[in-house]
Amino acid sequence: MQAVSLSPAMMAFLVCMTGLAGFVDSAAGGGGLISLPAYLFAGLPAHYTYGTNKFSAACGTTLSTAQFFKNGAMDLRVGLLAAAGSFAGSAAGVQLVLVLPDAALRAMMLVILPAAAGVILWRRDLPDENRDNGVLPRKKALTALAIGLGIGCYDGLFGPGTGTFAILAFSTVMGFDLRRAGGNAKLLNLASNYASLITYLASGLVVFSIAIPCALSNLLGNWLGAHLALKNGARFIRPMLLCVLSLLLCKVGFETFF
Repeated sequence: MQAVSLSPAMMAFLVCMTGLAGFVDSAAGGGGLISLPAYLFAGLPAHYTYGTNKFSAACGTTLSTAQFFKNGAMDLRVGLLAAAGSFAGSAAGVQLVLVLPDAALRAMMLVILPAAAGVILWRRDLPDENRDNGVLPRKKALTALAIGLGIGCYDGLFGPGTGTFAILAFSTVMGFDLRRAGGNAKLLNLASNYASLITYLASGLVVFSIAIPCALSNLLGNWLGAHLALKNGARFIRPMLLCVLSLLLCKVGFETFF
């Protein structure tokens, strides 16, 4: 493994940014939009950035998933089905990346992101009360798998904001309130995080001297964000979703035009 070291000031910067990333990710997804640029800014090589970030993110996601589960803000069967679908969808997304030109991928994002933001802005009825009846008929199970496939495909194609779109899908398509939608999205993300982390660990791409302090701050951020999301529901989650989508749109727009 390549030797990677950071100054105390840069390490402190990373700890703060990964904590903020955990806070945002626990409620609305999209923490990678904050943490990945921070690691790169700190000077980590790209591959070590992804591996080290995945370690801290997986730790934080584990804690927030447990919080949502403990508070009953999760449909375990739906979440597991969606997680299974996300594995297959992610594999398909990676294959599409190899076929589609970069310009086409960015053009797709410039359509998807404003549309998603529009849903949040104009759908004032994004549920704060659960409309799901708790039964799992075949249609509902297939819908959960389809969400997993679609979100997984997005993750394979683009990556950032996966949890955000999972929350929107569980809320608007399946009728879960934003808290339970967030819990289901956490389970989906948790499975994909650990699948990726295993690969990075096997490849020696996790810098533990950086990853462990960042994981601790990410755990704290996730704990606080999940606590506020569970306590305040849509009042807290909805504006967080808008912030994450705005960050995504700015990122893609900048990369497209500049």
